Amino acid sequence: MSKEAVKVVTIGGGSSYTPELIEGFIVRKELLPLKEIWLVDVEEGREKVEIVAALARRMFHKAKMDVKVEVSFDRRKALKNADFVTTQFRVGFMSARIKDERIPLSHGVIGQETNGAGGMMKAFRTIPVILDIVKDIQELCPSAWMINFTNPAGINTEAIFRHTDFRQIIGLCNVPIGMVNGFARILEVDPNQVTLQIQGVNHNFFTTDVFVDGISVMQNLLETYATLDASKMINMRNIAAMPYSQGLLKGLNAIPCPYHNYYINTKEQLDKELEEYREGRVRGEVVLKLEQELFEIYKNPDLDVKPKQLEQRGGAHYSDAACNLITSLYNDRKDIQYVNTLNKGTITNLPYDSVIEAACVITSGGPIPLAIGEMKPQIAGIVQNIKNFERLVIEAGVKGDRNLALAAMAINPLCPSDALNNIVLDELLQAHRKYLPQFFG
Repeated sequence: MSKEAVKVVTIGGGSSYTPELIEGFIVRKELLPLKEIWLVDVEEGREKVEIVAALARRMFHKAKMDVKVEVSFDRRKALKNADFVTTQFRVGFMSARIKDERIPLSHGVIGQETNGAGGMMKAFRTIPVILDIVKDIQELCPSAWMINFTNPAGINTEAIFRHTDFRQIIGLCNVPIGMVNGFARILEVDPNQVTLQIQGVNHNFFTTDVFVDGISVMQNLLETYATLDASKMINMRNIAAMPYSQGLLKGLNAIPCPYHNYYINTKEQLDKELEEYREGRVRGEVVLKLEQELFEIYKNPDLDVKPKQLEQRGGAHYSDAACNLITSLYNDRKDIQYVNTLNKGTITNLPYDSVIEAACVITSGGPIPLAIGEMKPQIAGIVQNIKNFERLVIEAGVKGDRNLALAAMAINPLCPSDALNNIVLDELLQAHRKYLPQFFG
């Protein structure tokens, strides 16, 4: 990696999140000598990526940064000699997400883009593509770091570890950062003072300790959190906040991440989703409209900053977290960040070779997870269950094995009926047939 100039390639460059990525590089310009960024997309995304590239050029110009912004529909050309590769693509675009949500809901079960049947189907579409991207990286920029925040981030990251020998891959999610910011707000301190201990996997982890300036405040925070109403709890814009009982929080002695609503408040979450389904406003439909509005804003030739409206997207802080991670890798900062990486004994009651989400020290050689030990039974059960689901999804997604997919669904509590699982799976497979060569040849 050059210390004089940095080349970043963003696959899925036409994403509505890209202006946040650009802003993240701008605020870190003294720490990262970015010289070129390539925005890679597919031909169907040409209009969006060109709009985003024009906005990126205006943003860099305003910041007085001499950064070349290139648009490419040739991934291999873009990847040559890259230092960092970020992935933020969605196979099948937003219409695929809407199908992942609406098809399960049409049968009365949870429809969500990273959990349950919908999350599994997104993984099936994504795994073959991300493994191909890794092959190109190994050939064209083998020393590059790959930062993946394409969902489901944990599954995609583990697929790379299991099915390639590429090891410079880190998965990233915005949920831990959202929890840091939320706890800081509750505790009335600066987020930079807050660090977490988290245990689990992507979209299924628990916060088991919270520190302010290195001192644990977990017990006081638990007491406070147990009294909050939903409006003051930590939440994601794409997930309705629902309160947990004081007894549960004290029994867990941990704070669930927002995605645990699907597993702990399944009935209430399903009721809400079914209402949205009937009204034609599942989350994918809401986001589609929001993205259309965002791209109209991005087109404004006078716009040269990230617009505030972008924060309405559920993945706010993804891109800023990616820039922070890249800067720490480049500068060997040895700060603590929350990423998806190999377990290697960090959590003793999860497989050694599986991917976990954990607090890690970020060095130029990669993330070093902070030791955790054994998860207690209160949280181990659900995490181990979802980890087994993830592992079966990866194998089914690589092999195109429908039977393994059904076995994975049988493990997942959001897929409560074998008879329904067969129906939902076949409808999803047919709906996404174009993007599932491993299942259909």
